[in-house]
Amino acid sequence: STFPIFHRISGAFLATMVLFFFLLSLKMGLICFTYENFYQFFFYSSKLIPIFVEITALALSYHLYNGV
Repeated sequence: STFPIFHRISGAFLATMVLFFFLLSLKMGLICFTYENFYQFFFYSSKLIPIFVEITALALSYHLYNGV
């Protein structure tokens, strides 16, 4: 009975991440094109982004394989 619970948790996490990155892209839309230093600082200096990418990939793979 824990598989459906984790399936819902992973789906909620993925929906939250999609909403977060959508709002982030709206916020940074014109800034990235006008300020190249801001773009480089945000994407290349942060150590948390690879961790979030790995957690999101894990949640996506679990949600996908559990849904099949």
